[in-house]
Amino acid sequence: MNSALLASAGFARAFTLLVFATVFAASAIRGVAGDVTLAAIVLGLCVLGVGVLAARRREIELVRLAPTTLVLFVAWAGASVLWSADPASSLGGWAELLAVSFLAVVIGHVRDALQTVRALGDVLRWVLGASLALEILSGILLDLPIPFLGIQGDIAALGPVQGLFGTRNVLGFVTVIALITFLVEYRTQSVRAGTAIASVVLAGSLAALSGSPTVIAVVVTTGAAAVALALVRRLPAPRRSLAQLILGVGGIAAVATGYGTRDALVAMVDARADFSLRIDLWSQLLTYVTYRPVEGFGWYGPWAPDSFPFATLNFTLGETHTSALDAYLDVLLQVGWAGLILFLTLGALALARGWLVASERRSVVHAWAPLTLVALLTFSLFESFPLSGAGLLLLVVCAVRAGQSRSWRESLGLRMPPAAPADTGTGVQGPPTAAG
Repeated sequence: MNSALLASAGFARAFTLLVFATVFAASAIRGVAGDVTLAAIVLGLCVLGVGVLAARRREIELVRLAPTTLVLFVAWAGASVLWSADPASSLGGWAELLAVSFLAVVIGHVRDALQTVRALGDVLRWVLGASLALEILSGILLDLPIPFLGIQGDIAALGPVQGLFGTRNVLGFVTVIALITFLVEYRTQSVRAGTAIASVVLAGSLAALSGSPTVIAVVVTTGAAAVALALVRRLPAPRRSLAQLILGVGGIAAVATGYGTRDALVAMVDARADFSLRIDLWSQLLTYVTYRPVEGFGWYGPWAPDSFPFATLNFTLGETHTSALDAYLDVLLQVGWAGLILFLTLGALALARGWLVASERRSVVHAWAPLTLVALLTFSLFESFPLSGAGLLLLVVCAVRAGQSRSWRESLGLRMPPAAPADTGTGVQGPPTAAG
């Protein structure tokens, strides 16, 4: 393929749109065409990604390619294949981790902050619109479920609905990410006001119809973070450091308080049955962690149902779980305390860097990354979604964006790579802009 084409702004935009569409519609692709087709699409995108980076090699320095914590986490997960009880399944899970992380790194280097938000917004409008249309088709027009898409057809009863995402919790989380994205688009005037308002209404409606109790916690946490960030941005520069320190201490206190009053919070959102199921799972899971506390049982990502210890856990509980329903506990089970420390460091550094960038830079587009990370890290308490697919892609994209602006690499005095060429959303190349 022509290197000039691979390095063009139009190709970068098309590549980014295709990656976002693939990972956010992964459940639907898997339901329609199977795992092999999805894997082939992801592999093809990775090949294109290698070509894009090769074509732009003069813009990119190897030391700045990916955050160190991400590299270490992926490497440790890969090493865990060696002591896994099912090396073949573990290797497949690690390959997904590597592939999605690589695609996110490519996006982080070929698109700036605003271009990334615009591409994600366009994709989310399509997948949420298609989700609503299929729910109406299933629940109102046909009054039949669509099993291969995981759609139950309950929209006539006002939910819960699943859309193209397989479960109501994942749909609910995607709507939160969509709301953040659409509001940033509106504030940056990236789309027409009518389009932004219609997009927000669409996402808000599906969030309500999802009936997901976890959405409430994610929305409250993300909303509080957005208010705090807006207040910090209004402060004069000399007063921001103290404000950031107070917010940091307040955030830790809020997390501790929330954990201590979790039973009351669960009762408030009427999710006791769901929470009881999670408690039983987590209690059993922690007993297995004691056998391999440092290294874990090997990286799989989504659970391999016939592999140890997942098959034993499900048999003991009489359930069919495909994850630990908590990303942190899932990481602990699969790659031990060593992996969990790396994962927490990756998320914490990305959030801290992104928050500082958003509080110092004038454009509101820089708020997208830290608010998305707040939503992801909060949702990680209830689901393992951020360990694969769209959740992992968003986590790594945000980490790459934050690392480009604030990193230990700045002390090396290396030259900054040229920014990605700007485009107007139509593939027409414009003058360079700052890369977020």
